[in-house]
Amino acid sequence: MTVFSSAYHISEDGRKNTKGYNIAAVICAVALITLAAVTVIIGRKTAYELDTVPAFEQALDEGRYDEALSIYRGIQDEVLNASPDNQEVNAVRIQMLDDMENIVRVRVDSICDRIIDNRYVLTASDINFLDSMQELTSSIVSERLYDICENFLLGNVEKPVVMYFFEQLQPIGNFAATANPLLRELDSIETATGDVRTAEASLAEGDYIAAVKKYTQVNDQYEGFVGDYCENKIAAIKDTMYEPMMAEGEHMLQTYKFYSAERLFSDLAVIFPEDEMIKSNLLTATSYTEEVKEYRGPIEVICVRSLIVDTETAFADRYHSGDTSLYLTTYEFEKILENLYDKDYVLVDPENLIEASDPTFLLERNLKVPVGKKPLVVVVENLQYGVSGYVCGTCRRLVLNDENQVCGEYVNSAGETIVSRTAESIGILDTFIEKHPDFTYDGAKGIISVSGYESCFGYVVAADEIDDRNAALSAANLPTINPNNDDIDFARDRVTEIVNVLKDNGWKFASCTYSYIADCRNTEKADLVLDTTKWLDQIGSLFGEVHMLVYPNGNYINGTDDRAVYFKNQGFRIFFGGGATPYYTYGDNYLYLDRAMMSYKTLTRKAYEELFVADEIIDPARNRDDET
Repeated sequence: MTVFSSAYHISEDGRKNTKGYNIAAVICAVALITLAAVTVIIGRKTAYELDTVPAFEQALDEGRYDEALSIYRGIQDEVLNASPDNQEVNAVRIQMLDDMENIVRVRVDSICDRIIDNRYVLTASDINFLDSMQELTSSIVSERLYDICENFLLGNVEKPVVMYFFEQLQPIGNFAATANPLLRELDSIETATGDVRTAEASLAEGDYIAAVKKYTQVNDQYEGFVGDYCENKIAAIKDTMYEPMMAEGEHMLQTYKFYSAERLFSDLAVIFPEDEMIKSNLLTATSYTEEVKEYRGPIEVICVRSLIVDTETAFADRYHSGDTSLYLTTYEFEKILENLYDKDYVLVDPENLIEASDPTFLLERNLKVPVGKKPLVVVVENLQYGVSGYVCGTCRRLVLNDENQVCGEYVNSAGETIVSRTAESIGILDTFIEKHPDFTYDGAKGIISVSGYESCFGYVVAADEIDDRNAALSAANLPTINPNNDDIDFARDRVTEIVNVLKDNGWKFASCTYSYIADCRNTEKADLVLDTTKWLDQIGSLFGEVHMLVYPNGNYINGTDDRAVYFKNQGFRIFFGGGATPYYTYGDNYLYLDRAMMSYKTLTRKAYEELFVADEIIDPARNRDDET
């Protein structure tokens, strides 16, 4: 029994296992059948998708437009009725619609282009195609009708071309629904063309405000197509202009160009009347502006060289070789600024006295200053930092500090290298304006004249400077230099960085000739040409466009002299000579101004008594007996 029982149980287990295998086999078979069916379905769908667009295109080629339109509408219905859960399939259908629409667009555009370019006459086949494809061709032709009207408005196409285009397309199908209203507006479109082109020209120049103003003016005069076009352009320009205009205006505030900022934010307040930031910035600007009026009196121009910052080096040894009487100290320059400020002088930009957009002639412009103020121009002469100035306690070069501010760098009497904003006239003037923003009219600072002798801002920026620099270093018992091309390129980059910061903060630049020619008046033209060529190539290339020339020692050349004409032809339009009293005059394509040299030697000139009291200016660190 036991053996039988055991055998019986084994047989039952085998039957159970066989049954399980059968069930698994059935499940697998069903899965395979399902997979095969799905594969077939997917394959059919893929084939359907691949065949549909070519079938549509073939129907077009063969003139079976009803069939082509039916294919398009069928796919369109599938897209509209598709389940939101089946986005992948729906995306394929949408792409198919795009492909079919593009096929039609290419054909319609080809027909339209031929009408415009070649006065093409539509054939019966063209008309049948355009008419039979209904909504597909209708939408594209409508776009082209609007497009040619827009080009007519912009002055890009002549009216007869527009009329012919409409004549060809208007009679077809339902195109008249779009064409007829536009045809009725062609005269008003033609009338508005001039003003719209003016607005577009302003936009092309980046003058967003002028463009919006003009488009708003046109929009107020016209309705329909012109009005809609203007509204769309205004909206687009507003989207484009907001961020850059706000950034520009805020930069104006940061650089003390309050009058420009006031004008800008006043215009923006009209365009964006609800913008609180614009209102706030406008309030800031107006709090620093005053009433201005045209000024026709004398223009004071003062000129300083590099400043003495290290008085211990400059005045400790009465037998030192430097002539400190040629320079002001930082103390004296700041005192002069204080006196001028107290006497209601305000810094102005001399380039505001001219309109020089045409290189062949110059127009006078009336200078404007705040009521009660007198114009002042500050010239910093020949800021190249020659070695001979070291013993006089001047800076050795300009540098940028961690706050990207221009500073002077010098070596003090203890041999320490010092960097300070107030070590040079640039930083002193900048910090003075920070304390007294009304000392500048609209952000004007000063004019820095540069030569190429030895260096520029204390950097050797050209191979031609090396010999002169080394000769000066040797004479001062200092180590000579041997910069390679990489060193010179690095120096030029440093100068460019400083120039960009200065420009950004309202400083302007001038040439004082490459070699700092002591007497230009008695220098041959050939020598001036050679010198100017070097300046433009080696120095001017670091500064961009420079329109001012400061004659060394005030030895100016008459404006009609052939040598002066040469300077004007090189782009120089404002010239500074020398004179203790203010004087300026307009000549043939130029403006000339006298500059008053400020140095220890000249502080006691009688002509300067109206500017300051010399005894209040002179630095107590000077030993006057040693310098007389």
